[in-house]
Amino acid sequence: MRKLKLLLSLPLLLTISSCVPEPTTKSNSRLNAVKSRNNLICGVSGQLPGFSFVDASGKYSGLDVDVCRAIAAALFDNPDAVEFRNLNAKERFTAVQTGEVDILSRNTTLTMSRDTSVGLDFAPVVFYDGQGMMVRKSSNIKSLEDLKGKAICTQTGTTNEQNLADQMRKRGITYKSVVFEDINTAYATYEQGRCDAVTSDKSQLISRRTTLPKPEDHLILEQALSQEPLAPAVADGDAKWGDAVRWIVNTTIKAEELGINSQNVEQLKTSTKDPEVRRLLGIEGDLGTGAGLPKDFGARIIKHVGNYGEIYDRNLGSKTKLNLPRDNRNQPWTKGGLLYSPPFR
Repeated sequence: MRKLKLLLSLPLLLTISSCVPEPTTKSNSRLNAVKSRNNLICGVSGQLPGFSFVDASGKYSGLDVDVCRAIAAALFDNPDAVEFRNLNAKERFTAVQTGEVDILSRNTTLTMSRDTSVGLDFAPVVFYDGQGMMVRKSSNIKSLEDLKGKAICTQTGTTNEQNLADQMRKRGITYKSVVFEDINTAYATYEQGRCDAVTSDKSQLISRRTTLPKPEDHLILEQALSQEPLAPAVADGDAKWGDAVRWIVNTTIKAEELGINSQNVEQLKTSTKDPEVRRLLGIEGDLGTGAGLPKDFGARIIKHVGNYGEIYDRNLGSKTKLNLPRDNRNQPWTKGGLLYSPPFR
């Protein structure tokens, strides 16, 4: 009888074991899969000017896009070896968990639950933001208290929806939450006057305001509802891939701190005696090898994409339509900011 039970249970055990994911090791890391494929699959928004936006010709641009281009530059010496996939807020985490994308670079806030229970592993913060509120100037709304009983548009599956509920509850303000899965629908509803306000990260509000028919008719309140550190993320449990992405992002931050940019990187490769610069550019040492990257991965990134300051200026700075001031939080630590890379040694 015991033998019969064992034989009957064997197919079930085999079925269960076949469903268990294979543990991630150095040999089957996504880093190796990306290298074998010869391109990076990057999840972005595609609808947010300055961060990730695709124009009518199919060209992608933005700070989040340049993070992916930096990874492609490091791995393939080609910043264009990237396949972009547009993801909404609801589907973005599943796309990482299932392996549909190699990396999520989509104005995503780093939170404790996302870093622990959602199955994400975050790279360094690439933009320090805060949630805000946009209203029509004609509404005379000056503060959150003025929104009592008003309709507020937001997007489901975001920290914005949760933060709004927390802040209004804390202040004892009743309001009508109008929630949409698609962010375009949320802004369209606000534009049509069916919402008195729309809430999101301040950088997103600034970006989307530029797309409204009359941007000057809309005001972003000074009050901040939260802190929103935005960072790229990969699937948890793959230390090799996580390390590679982390140090690629760190390279753009450290390069600005050291004064290395796309204009002087080639000259520095042959003239610098600074040991830290030489290690970053792969002139001496083998730091890249330890992370599964080419020896000169740092030089490749800076040559093709630039340092963090160049990336910011190109996508968000004073010469762009957004003209988003680079506040103290998004400055290098040497200028009193929060951008800080561990040593390259």
